[in-house]
Amino acid sequence: MTDTTANPHSEALAAALAAQDVVAVAYALRNDYMIVPQMVVNGEAAQVRVFGREGTEKRMLLLFSAAENYVRVVPDDTNPQVMVCDGQWLREFLIVHASTLEMVFFDIAGPNVMQAAPADLLQALSPQLGEDDAD
Repeated sequence: MTDTTANPHSEALAAALAAQDVVAVAYALRNDYMIVPQMVVNGEAAQVRVFGREGTEKRMLLLFSAAENYVRVVPDDTNPQVMVCDGQWLREFLIVHASTLEMVFFDIAGPNVMQAAPADLLQALSPQLGEDDAD
């Protein structure tokens, strides 16, 4: 989804962040969805938008419980784009970009900020003992 006018949001992730509950955040990521910023290239939302610090190759992934929380991060962006992603997408993204991601932030502009190391999120998103990957 790339339309911010629909104001997509995850109540489960928002509640977990409000409680500052790491276990609840992991549960929300595994069982609900998150809002992921997209970079607009040539008028089209083309890829995940990551953020970096000047002078370093490391990047930060920003995830949100609601599109409106992302809009607060980029107030000068006239057309902020997002997509709605699930835990499987996040797990795959973290695996592919493990060498460049140094941190993942949730709702960085508030109201309830949390952060996690990519390795910790990968562990939380990995299949648990006793889970069957085959359907």
